[in-house]
Amino acid sequence: MQKVLKANFKSFDAKKYRVGIVVAQFNRDVTEGLLKSVEKKLAEYRVPKKNITICPVAGSVEMPVVLKAFAETGKYDCLVALGAVIRGDTAHFDYVCKIVSEGILRVMMDYGVPVGFGVLTMENKEQALVRFHVGGEAVEAALQTARTIKGIKVNEREEIEKILKKY
Repeated sequence: MQKVLKANFKSFDAKKYRVGIVVAQFNRDVTEGLLKSVEKKLAEYRVPKKNITICPVAGSVEMPVVLKAFAETGKYDCLVALGAVIRGDTAHFDYVCKIVSEGILRVMMDYGVPVGFGVLTMENKEQALVRFHVGGEAVEAALQTARTIKGIKVNEREEIEKILKKY
């Protein structure tokens, strides 16, 4: 098995962050495991349950439109997509993976909201069942990115305020 070097983020106090999570119900035994991993990681970051919205959807294809609806509210600091697409005997797998990944990318780019990509694309269910940790990694990536974006916006505001004070 290939050794993977993972990011080594330090958790921070994200108690003021609001997180929207979209969970596909197709392959629910897998997505529920991903969600538990997300909830554990959110607790490490001290995100209170009242700041977490979880929305189930039928399958992974439906995730982008619900993520878009979350993003349009402007209420969420970051979003998370949890799904499991397992290869079958037809090309359906390829289409689903393309729709999901491009849809999630579009939400991020159109709305400037980080979306943690917790969508497993596996050859079989056995591979999926040992990758629940991906949910926690996805929400951590989203929280860290949201923090970075907040920092950039604060710095921009401070720079603009300095310029305005000169006038």
